[in-house]
Amino acid sequence: MAISTVKATINGQTYDLSYNSTSGKYEKTVTAPAVTSYNVNAGHYYPVQIQATDDAGNTVTKDDTDATLGVNLKLNVKETVKPTITITSPSAGAKLTTSTPTISFQLRDEANGSGIKIASLALKIDGGTAVGNAAPGMTCTQTTNGLDCAYVCQTALAEGNHTITADIQDNDGNAADAASATFTVDTVPPTLNVSNPADGIKTNNASLTVSGTTNDVTSNPVTVTIRLNGADQGTVAVTSGNFSKAVTLAQGENTIVVRSTDGAGKYSEVTRTVTLDTTPPTISAVTITPNPVSGGATFTITVTVRD
Repeated sequence: MAISTVKATINGQTYDLSYNSTSGKYEKTVTAPAVTSYNVNAGHYYPVQIQATDDAGNTVTKDDTDATLGVNLKLNVKETVKPTITITSPSAGAKLTTSTPTISFQLRDEANGSGIKIASLALKIDGGTAVGNAAPGMTCTQTTNGLDCAYVCQTALAEGNHTITADIQDNDGNAADAASATFTVDTVPPTLNVSNPADGIKTNNASLTVSGTTNDVTSNPVTVTIRLNGADQGTVAVTSGNFSKAVTLAQGENTIVVRSTDGAGKYSEVTRTVTLDTTPPTISAVTITPNPVSGGATFTITVTVRD
């Protein structure tokens, strides 16, 4: 008897194999399914079925369950598209006022892809030990085509700049392009020294210059604002940490609030109270006793003054 047909069925599609007289085998060049086999079954393969029929009508079928040939009837198809990582917080250049920030990021694979291999997650801060998906402080929630993850830093970060990097693979072994972001931790407010005016002074000059120095090691430049009796006094120039601003006092007690704010929003405040008094005292009565007075003798001057 002779072989009549040899057919291969893969992913619901049947192909006729042709006899190769040189090799003495039946062959067919087939285009692989476009979708990864990772999610087809627990073995992550497409089952292949081979059916041979002779010209007498006898048929034999072999598939992936066959004890001898089954291992060769499992087609592994892998996707070629990389997964992606997007760090959503902190954003690049962010200035944070907490030393234990939450790092949030998105892991995505293509639709119908093999999916994110969460065990391959490696989050690093300043190139340190990789933090995986099972680490304390790490939570990942399944979403469409991937996961949304958040990691709460378990050790306080030092003041200054820090860089986070994240790496991930999909279940077919494709590695994402690493994502990174650099941010600044600033938990300390700027220094602020108001050298003028001194607190509690009294003056008869309505024009007053408020001056001093300020600095922030981590988040320069700083912004200085001055409020006089609750009213903002406008732009205050800061040059090499020095600032000054002329203000006009109101008659009576004045409250001056100077605030220095750094790039992270931390601020320091100094309050000064200054009294403006432009009304001279009044002299309502004067007596000289005795008057007249003998030469070389003493006398007393008595004055009544109000202010």
